[in-house]
Amino acid sequence: MTVAAVAVAGCNNSSNPSSSTGTENTEANAPAATAHSVAGTVAIRGGGTPSQQSKLDISIVDVTAQGSPPLATKEIAPATTFPQSFELDFNPANVATNDLYIVQAQLVDGDRHYTMPLQAPVLTKGNPTTNVNVELMPEQTPGEKLLAAFQGVQKQIGGMKRSSGTKLEKDASLAWQVFRADGEVKFIRELVDYGDKGFTSTDFAYKDGKPWVVQQQKKPSQNAKPSSVDTAGWGDDGSLMLKTHEADGNTSPLDDGDAQSLQQQAKDILNLATGGKGK
Repeated sequence: MTVAAVAVAGCNNSSNPSSSTGTENTEANAPAATAHSVAGTVAIRGGGTPSQQSKLDISIVDVTAQGSPPLATKEIAPATTFPQSFELDFNPANVATNDLYIVQAQLVDGDRHYTMPLQAPVLTKGNPTTNVNVELMPEQTPGEKLLAAFQGVQKQIGGMKRSSGTKLEKDASLAWQVFRADGEVKFIRELVDYGDKGFTSTDFAYKDGKPWVVQQQKKPSQNAKPSSVDTAGWGDDGSLMLKTHEADGNTSPLDDGDAQSLQQQAKDILNLATGGKGK
């Protein structure tokens, strides 16, 4: 009878015969043999409330057998409440007791993606099947990456070659500074005084001779605080990737028409400041 019991145990662990001979391995694999679900919560680091367009995908993945189908998956949409509880059901017969499983979670909310900075092992090798804590972190959107790169250039203009110019128009007076590096215009800062109609301070950044990012502050007067700040930026393919309007402490999407106007202003000042040469 003892021999028969060992033989049966060996059949049940045919994927790794050595596991049938060690008490420690048997205990470690016990949760995988009996569990039929994994449960826990997903939280967002630093908090936050995703929009109604958000979608949360959660799955149990075998990282030992990469490329294999998930053991279980679940989609929650919209995912607006966090921490978000979850329970993933699966067939215990599909569990390879000697493999490593993790919970994978990803939240997508428009351009914003939230991913896991740390893995969450579960199910086998003594890892939990309940009270699994998953934490998500927001990644920079393409627009935020563009803005960060623009701000980096802003900090470097002090080391660039500089030239300046002025122009008096019927209803405004213009002054500008051009910043060059490696023979190319990288940055133009333009100040326009409209008298009692206000004042604008605009930073234009260029890449390969084309408008890259424009940030325009509108003020009642030159020394006043900005009443609004409009920012627009374009990718290498010319697509609009960054468009924000800040006013009264709030940020909203910049109208596409206003973004196009900023792009045209960037072309106009580049032509004016370089005498039509563009560099």
